[in-house]
Amino acid sequence: MFKLIKNARLYSSVEAELMQILICGNKIAQIATQVDAGGLDPQVIDAKGQLVTPGLIDMHIHVIGGGGQAGFSSLAPELQVQKLIECGTTTVVGLLGTDGFVKQLPQLYAKTMSLRMNGISAYMLTGFYGLPTPTITDSVTEDLIYVDPVIGCKIAMCDDRSSHPTEQELLRIINQVRLGGFTSAKGGVMHVHLGGLPDGMSLLIDIARKYPTLINYISPTHTIRTQALFEQAIEFAKLGGNIDKSTGGTKFTEPYKAVLLALESGVPLEKMTFSSDGNAGVRRFDPVNGIDTYTLAPLHLNLQQTIKLITEGGMHPKDAFKLITENAARTMKLKNKGEIKVGFDADFCFFDDSFNLTHVISQGIEFMKEGDIVRKGNFEV
Repeated sequence: MFKLIKNARLYSSVEAELMQILICGNKIAQIATQVDAGGLDPQVIDAKGQLVTPGLIDMHIHVIGGGGQAGFSSLAPELQVQKLIECGTTTVVGLLGTDGFVKQLPQLYAKTMSLRMNGISAYMLTGFYGLPTPTITDSVTEDLIYVDPVIGCKIAMCDDRSSHPTEQELLRIINQVRLGGFTSAKGGVMHVHLGGLPDGMSLLIDIARKYPTLINYISPTHTIRTQALFEQAIEFAKLGGNIDKSTGGTKFTEPYKAVLLALESGVPLEKMTFSSDGNAGVRRFDPVNGIDTYTLAPLHLNLQQTIKLITEGGMHPKDAFKLITENAARTMKLKNKGEIKVGFDADFCFFDDSFNLTHVISQGIEFMKEGDIVRKGNFEV
């Protein structure tokens, strides 16, 4: 039940001092240079002076698989636990993609609960691309109140596959997530898929200007799909909104470079996040056979782009890792996540001097040791 991490170099510190972290069950109990274990006889995990960060958060991931845009054979399979661990992800927010018919919310709920039973912190969004918004109960509000893992609602706009919601329709969704959020004490969020149509996120900017108290209930994603959309996202962030940069999918520049550009434009780092859009179906054209093939959208690019912020962008790890830990937890209003603090969840990643991932702990459970996966989900080979 008790574990003690020794010789940890915390990501949030600029000092070289090594720390100890006492884990009680799935929570952080103590952090000190010398923890008083009080005769508990904990299992000792030696970090060997490596960098220790919180477990990573992927706030937009297709845990039951996306795809399906070219028939049933293009539907992506469900996500495996070991694939998350391989890139240090210990917390996910799952959601539906274009398809809300073959892949539905009960299936997403079941997968979310399965991930939880396997030691991953998992949450989900109700809704999908279109309108009317599908729900598990009778409304978005009731989903947040009565369905434990539901923390918000997804909708799509400025995309030729969306239902082209109006300002009033978006406001009604915000109203529902807000009501459900404060009744359930989850906070609530409307997570908005942004496509590449010319109008971009103008409706969201208008809402932010007219109703500034609502801006923290809006989470736009895919904000670097085009340069024009990115410029709108900068405007939205300067109004006080959070903007999410997809590390996978269509983008006009590398995500880490977009972060640096946004910082130069005056956007606070705390207003930015990365998410993978991982495990969606990606179409590839095979020029040899002249046919379309499908592969899974990668999961590791959040970590890759964060490391590039450090190694190529010159950012300190305490700041770079915020995009996939602290900032993501704040945007999605996840409690006790994203930081190494007493009372927070015992989720950790260890990195060597070359930023190779060597150790992953999720909910106090060791999933990776010395670079090897030691715990997998059921049915995983």
